[in-house]
Amino acid sequence: MSRSWERKVKKNMEQVNKQRKKAGEGNLVLNHEKQVKKQEVVFKGRNYILPVVLVVFIGMYNFLMLMNPEFQIDAMYWFTIAAYLALAALFFFRKPYLAIGKDYIQSRRMLGDKQLFAVAIKEIKVQGGYIIIIPNHGSSWAFNKTFNRFPIDEMAAELKKLADKHNIAWTEN
Repeated sequence: MSRSWERKVKKNMEQVNKQRKKAGEGNLVLNHEKQVKKQEVVFKGRNYILPVVLVVFIGMYNFLMLMNPEFQIDAMYWFTIAAYLALAALFFFRKPYLAIGKDYIQSRRMLGDKQLFAVAIKEIKVQGGYIIIIPNHGSSWAFNKTFNRFPIDEMAAELKKLADKHNIAWTEN
C-alpha cells in the first residue's frame, strides 16, 4: 500500500473505532500497524571523532589566546569556548543511524534525516568495514566501523535482503 492510502485507512479506522466505542462495541485493530513497526530495522552508531576534534580545537584556541600577552579574557572568549563545547556535545549525543524499511533506507545526514527509496538506489557496496550506498542522484552515503562504530556485518545482511528484494546492484569485496 502507498503511504497516502495507509494514512486514509488509519484515519477511517479511527473514525470507525470512535463510532464503535459510542455503541459499546470493541475496537478494530489492524495487524498491519504491528507489522509496520517490526519491518523497520535500526542500526545505531556513535560519533566520537568530530567531538574529539572540536575539543582539541578548543584546547588550541585556548592555548593560543592565552599565549598573547595583550589578550584580555572577556565574555566573548567564554562564549566561544562554550559554543564549541556545546557543538561537540551535540555531535556526540546525536547518534548516527541507518534505518532499513520495507522499501527505503533512512539516515541522519549533516542537515537532518534523509530518506532514500529503493528505486532511487543505484548500487550498494560492502568492503572491509565500510558500506557505501550509491543513489541515482546525489552524493553517496558511507557507513564505517572505524569512525562511527556501526555494526557493519549485521547492516550488510539486512541491506543484502533489501537489495535482493528490489533488484539493486550489490558489490562485495
